[in-house]
Amino acid sequence: MSLSDSDREVVVDELGREPTPAETALFENLWSEHCAYRSSRPLLSAFDSESDQVVIGPGDDAAVVALPEPSGDGNSETYITMGVESHNHPSYVDPFDGAATGVGGIVRDTLSMGAYPIALLDSLYFGNFDREHSRYLLDGVVEGISHYGNCIGVPTVGGSVDFHERYEGNPLVNVACVGLTNEDRLITAVAQEPGNKLVLLGNATGRDGLGGASFASEDLSEDAETEDRPAVQVGDPYSEKLLIEANEKLVEDNLVESARDLGAAGLGGASSELVAKGGLGADIDLEAVHQREPNMNALEILLAESQERMCYEVTPENVDRVAEVAERFDLGCSVIGDVTDTGRYVCRFEDEVAVDAPAEFLGDGAPMNDLDHVEPQQPERDLPDVAVEDAFEAVVGSPSTASKRWVYRQYDHEVGVRTSVPPGDDAAVLAIRETEGDDGVGTGLALSSGAAPNWTETAPYDGARAVALENATNIAAKGATPLAAVDCLNGGNPEKPEVYGGFKGIVDGLADMCSELSVPVVGGNVSLYNDSPTGPIPPTPTLAMTGTKAGYDAPPLAADADAEVLLVGDRGIAEGTPRLGGSEYLAQFGGTDAFPDLPERPAVLVETLADVSDRDSTTAVHDVSHGGLAVSLAEMVTETAGLDVSLPGEAPLAELFHEQPGRAIVATTDPEAVEDAFDGIAPVERLGTGTAGGELTIDVGDETVRSDAETIAERRDVIERELD
Repeated sequence: MSLSDSDREVVVDELGREPTPAETALFENLWSEHCAYRSSRPLLSAFDSESDQVVIGPGDDAAVVALPEPSGDGNSETYITMGVESHNHPSYVDPFDGAATGVGGIVRDTLSMGAYPIALLDSLYFGNFDREHSRYLLDGVVEGISHYGNCIGVPTVGGSVDFHERYEGNPLVNVACVGLTNEDRLITAVAQEPGNKLVLLGNATGRDGLGGASFASEDLSEDAETEDRPAVQVGDPYSEKLLIEANEKLVEDNLVESARDLGAAGLGGASSELVAKGGLGADIDLEAVHQREPNMNALEILLAESQERMCYEVTPENVDRVAEVAERFDLGCSVIGDVTDTGRYVCRFEDEVAVDAPAEFLGDGAPMNDLDHVEPQQPERDLPDVAVEDAFEAVVGSPSTASKRWVYRQYDHEVGVRTSVPPGDDAAVLAIRETEGDDGVGTGLALSSGAAPNWTETAPYDGARAVALENATNIAAKGATPLAAVDCLNGGNPEKPEVYGGFKGIVDGLADMCSELSVPVVGGNVSLYNDSPTGPIPPTPTLAMTGTKAGYDAPPLAADADAEVLLVGDRGIAEGTPRLGGSEYLAQFGGTDAFPDLPERPAVLVETLADVSDRDSTTAVHDVSHGGLAVSLAEMVTETAGLDVSLPGEAPLAELFHEQPGRAIVATTDPEAVEDAFDGIAPVERLGTGTAGGELTIDVGDETVRSDAETIAERRDVIERELD
């Protein structure tokens, strides 16, 4: 990818001359879609990013949100950071290193805010599981994530895995990170004062990852796995661990004025953005950068995306102390230049000026794209005719709805001793003991992450609204109230009107539902040009959401033999018109349908579900979404507890397999109290009871589905069975 003729004209007009080779490459990368959001920025104003808890919203390396007091009486002095990143193209070319360095990058974004990383969530999307290449990518990506995360000691506590044929030529790897900080530790990526020094700390700079930002801003070609290998970075988690601890020491000793992770566009991106955000400039000596390869030129030093590096603004009197910290942790350290008051970004190399451009123009001067779009249309109803028992076996055993234990068992989710609810549940819960008062009650932090490609392929706008609601329902099922979210918006080539129409739909849908739920979207990432010879990906709005509750306990997902089983919020059954659009059932058997209607009062429903989930009479809660009611019921069955339930049976297949979000199965010893709580808010159906044996019986009309824990587990172990 090279600087376009139209962009070159803009640059020449601003500089008053032709750009140098280093400037040309710098503009090419910083003005790429990956960095400048040229096609998406006009749409992102749809998101509401403000609330009483938001300390720092979009625009920094990570967002900062204040946790409420466990008592609910105002905000605590404890902050979390939230960020999300995509490493899609690199993970196709080199699944291990591509995914691993995605983890490293989002962790360093957390460090940039003065925070310590406490949790990772990864949402992964691949082509159909029956394709050998999809399984190869899955294996490599999971190994890369687990290796890097486990080595640096940050638990991976949640996420999602989906399979869809349109990811075959372009998988998605979206990784979110949550960190912990407070007001005294907080730093930002905004340069503070002329005369301060710019210090590069971490691994030495090599030639790996050159042009990574521009590589991420174009369609993948058929030979990408070989031709684009130099654009993929190589990670070193052991250096990252040292960097995490060194950063912690620098923050504790108040030695840093501002910070920026070296990610996309390398040193040129990090240092120019740091000073531009402060309305300042920089004067950098590229030869001062510590390097691991000989004869590197100015362009290579500027744009290499070598990993495990940070750029710090440091006062002159603290430079020696920063160098001492670097030496203590066996990390490289270079004083590479000064913060200036000129507003210009200047880089010198071998007694010549390699770059001299306005810093703000580098970061924000890219012209925005004005693209045509076509509004997506929902499909008409054309349903397959399948026996209920056959449908149950296929949907419960589908890789997209099946157990992901093979994935999360490779992640160390207990390191850090905060994980109260581990992976495999609707949401993870972490213990934030820093918020504990005299009563010993602290804040439980619930986390959920994911999207639903079948939903957003069928109906981008309503599907994205459903993604937001499902994540909120996951959090409420653990008794927590949604706090904030970050998004990773993935789309195909935006220059195709139908692709841009779908992308616009997911942006608006996600924004509207998050607004309805009063969940601020405090940051995120955009990844476009996820297009390949196999076609564009489905529009994919990954959402990572946090929520809070008093205490760390949560109701389990598993069935209770001594409780009644209720279904909350099912509009399809209540109104007799379940729609199957976007369902795994249709993905398995073909056919089309419109997407289900969503709840009329989603915010109140989520709030009420959180309250009901926290009651002593509630013994289990599980959201209903992917795979429909059939999958949720099957997931609740254990060797010691089963379910015996009945549905109205007017439309058996639709009732079992439609995927309207905003629903939950509640096991309770006080069903009347649950019905009273949701009165006027959402329908409540009494389905049946728990049983002492590990059997599942579903009566639906004249049909009966019977299975048991062992059979269900065998069907749901399809990923583990194929990959072990």
